[in-house]
Amino acid sequence: MRKKLNPLLARLFDAMAASRPPRFGIGWVEGVVGVVAGVAMLLWLALPPRPAVPVLVAAAPKAAVEPAAPAKAAAPGPVRPAAMVLPPVLSAPRAPRAEPAWERFAVAAPPAGGRPRIALVIDDMGVDKKRSWRAIALKGPLTLSFLAYASDLPQMAQAARRAGHELMVHVPMEPMSAAEDMGPNGLAIGLGRDEVLRRLRWDLGRFDGYVGINNHMGSRFTSDAASMTLVMEELKTRGLLFVDSRTTAATAGADVARRLGVPSAARDVFLDNEADAPAIGERLRHLERLAREHGTAIAIGHPHDATIDALARWIAALPQKGLVLVPVSAIVRERSEEAMGTMSPAPASGR
Repeated sequence: MRKKLNPLLARLFDAMAASRPPRFGIGWVEGVVGVVAGVAMLLWLALPPRPAVPVLVAAAPKAAVEPAAPAKAAAPGPVRPAAMVLPPVLSAPRAPRAEPAWERFAVAAPPAGGRPRIALVIDDMGVDKKRSWRAIALKGPLTLSFLAYASDLPQMAQAARRAGHELMVHVPMEPMSAAEDMGPNGLAIGLGRDEVLRRLRWDLGRFDGYVGINNHMGSRFTSDAASMTLVMEELKTRGLLFVDSRTTAATAGADVARRLGVPSAARDVFLDNEADAPAIGERLRHLERLAREHGTAIAIGHPHDATIDALARWIAALPQKGLVLVPVSAIVRERSEEAMGTMSPAPASGR
């Protein structure tokens, strides 16, 4: 190739010499550029071709080889194609049962070991901040029910939960006496279905992590079965329980809850209708007697100084009394499992 190339280069140089272009003419420059380009092209063509780079293809991994089974004497039967070998048919897995909110947020009850159990519900929580924080500081597990219209509820509810207490929403409901103020956004008989549900849903949206509700006042509202049906249907949809504060002996709460399958229980003792130490002490002794007689008892108190002081002393003495303090959900569970068995009627407060 190189021998053939030399005569070509000689002819190119002879042509350049014969043309005798002007010393600084543009045509001469263009001729030189063309010659150089031509020479470069010829040199490139004269180079030997580069060897092709082999393309490496990764081999597919080999399947693990199992040792062959020993040959059998019998003649082998027909071989089924591998595509026909199917895994055994399994039954479809069952979807996990949704846990209702009242069980999901329930505080674990300490073991009772056959001892009587008492649940203490402190409601009206959240409005009186100082005394509400005092109640949160009590040794638990207590059940603390926060008024829906109180401020700073998420913060206080989280602190109560961290302290080991169970949570409820204290829903304001219409009392018999118009002179008593149930507070803003309360449930009243004359509001109509849509407004009752709007207010109830607002109450239930104030914070989270609670097991259910109990009524604030409500002696008129809870005695109306149709109104309580609206409440119980909403609680059932949300998986919540109901504790009837029993502010009237005519309450329809327990009957409606039982009919609709809402877990519920009623309080047995009000601790502080008279908020002084001697009266509270007597109510606590009555609570103990009921717990020993029936196995369980539910009391409702309020964040008063006298109540908090009395409970601090009483809770510390419970082990010596042979009694166990439990969250209210534990007693609701037991009473619900007993098909809402009849409890001894508790006196109403009239609110």
